[in-house]
Amino acid sequence: MKPEDYSRRQIEVAGWPITVETYKLGDVYHCTIASVDPGARFARADGPTKEDAESRALEKATRYLGQTRRFPPVT
Repeated sequence: MKPEDYSRRQIEVAGWPITVETYKLGDVYHCTIASVDPGARFARADGPTKEDAESRALEKATRYLGQTRRFPPVT
């Protein structure tokens, strides 16, 4: 199988820049969310449609990033 309908975009969620990657394998859409700076993937979801997979992954990402503490930069 080859991925179809691939898309990649950068948005901001809860003050953090993230990358949203979505693709279709067979009949299922897969969405992966990663932080832009270190590039670590931290939220994934599957769904029957692209919108469903992205909304599920974005819900997880919003919850995780909302719990993340931010420290002021050391000067």
